[in-house]
Amino acid sequence: MELRCQPLLPGAPVEGICLALTAPISFWGGVNPASGEIIDARHPQRGLNIAGTVLALPGTIGSSSASAVLLELVHAGRAPAALLMDAPDAILLLGIVVAREMGWPAPPAFRLPAAEQAALAGRLLRISQAGVITLDAEAPSLSTAGRP
Repeated sequence: MELRCQPLLPGAPVEGICLALTAPISFWGGVNPASGEIIDARHPQRGLNIAGTVLALPGTIGSSSASAVLLELVHAGRAPAALLMDAPDAILLLGIVVAREMGWPAPPAFRLPAAEQAALAGRLLRISQAGVITLDAEAPSLSTAGRP
């Protein structure tokens, strides 16, 4: 099965388990920049880890520090493999741009409506530079998505 998403900041093809968040998140105070763990006490996926996942974001809660947190995640090697965003968040995307300027391997970012993100939860995804998402026929256990 294949889906198409819009490249926002394309990069090399990626593969990872999709961690589809069920609520918007603030990277500032919501994600530990050293570990990638979701630490917002009110977030439904608190305790899961975004490192290495294809992180599907139904929305973000604004903070101008989100780019700095994403930059720290990249530097620590704890960033998502890719971002799937319902709507572009320029501040969050800035973290990817700065990481690339620093010469660090930063995740690509794509736009995919939130309504399509939920169906990808826990699935192993391959995303091409052009934004073609290929899903494996067999989905891994949902309990493995977001676990370090």
